[in-house]
Amino acid sequence: MDSDKIRNVLNILFLILAVAAVITYFVAKDDFMMFVYVCSAAIFVKVMEFFIRFTNR
Repeated sequence: MDSDKIRNVLNILFLILAVAAVITYFVAKDDFMMFVYVCSAAIFVKVMEFFIRFTNR
């Protein structure tokens, strides 16, 4: 698969996870760790996209 397509998929996944993190923050106020897990997953996906972007140039 082309690295640009992989980056696009990772960016879409990041945006979905970021929106899910914001929703989780406001909906699950008593379970803050759920927000931390979702937000950490979003950050991990973005870091993977970052590494792909700078290693394939």
